[in-house]
Amino acid sequence: MQEWLGGALALGLALLWLLAAPSIRKYISGGKCTSTAKLNGKVVVITGANTGIGKETARDLAGRGARVILACRDMEKAEAAANEIRTKTGNQQVIAKKLDLADTKSIREFAENFLKEEKELHILINNAGVLLCPYSKTVDGFEMQFAVNHFGPFLLTFLLIERMKESAPSRIVNVSSLAHCLARIRFEDLQGEKSYHRGLAYCNSKLASILFTRELARRLQGTRVTANALHPGSIVSELGRHLTILIFLGKLLTFFLKTPQEGAQTSVYCAVAEELESVSGKYFSDCKPAYVWPQGCDDETAKKLWDVSCELLGIQWD
Repeated sequence: MQEWLGGALALGLALLWLLAAPSIRKYISGGKCTSTAKLNGKVVVITGANTGIGKETARDLAGRGARVILACRDMEKAEAAANEIRTKTGNQQVIAKKLDLADTKSIREFAENFLKEEKELHILINNAGVLLCPYSKTVDGFEMQFAVNHFGPFLLTFLLIERMKESAPSRIVNVSSLAHCLARIRFEDLQGEKSYHRGLAYCNSKLASILFTRELARRLQGTRVTANALHPGSIVSELGRHLTILIFLGKLLTFFLKTPQEGAQTSVYCAVAEELESVSGKYFSDCKPAYVWPQGCDDETAKKLWDVSCELLGIQWD
């Protein structure tokens, strides 16, 4: 009798799971960008677009007719991604260009070449990032996560901003994270030289992205250039490659994670949604406005981070 009851219970749970699974999966997949906006004649730059949500974002925008620049560190993967996107969309204006956000020289070279070759820039998506990497410094002496996730996008945006103003209306989209809820900007140890925890360093870099977006939007008022940040969700991607446990959990829990295409939806939404044409300085998740934790709304910290970033990068951005 006990065996029969146990089998019946197992069968009941299995049937319940089969019935519930589609609804669970739909909830996990999150919001979807429903805009049908076309981007013919528009120029887009997407960093880290050779894989994951960056690649899916590039595919979507190329499908809308945009000229899409994949700005990537690994040119072999970037060329392969560009070729794949061209084949799938039929859009031949998908181009791979070298950009290493961990190297300010590479960022400057990318921007210099872009400005020579392209007369317009309508959408800049700062998508590339690193997650939970061991402590290391870039060639410029910056802590790796803060450099790639904040300093790199900050410098790249600075170098391209005048072209975006000339091309307005235009949009800047910064891929941040819900992880900002655990962060704070420690100006006394911004580079993690006194103490370093890879998880907190990642959170801090994503908080910096939100603060950067907030201050950038304030400074861009009246230019018809908008800046917004977003949380893409928990995604099956290569971002967790620095921790074996994350790779294992990613494979184990695939059902409960967004696919790269699902994770790209909010990036696409921020880039094309008609209702966001004049919206700036906001934070989105699942294609709708999302809550920003108090540390991400601190204007004083945002202004100080702006000034410190300019000082460390050796630029003047008034």
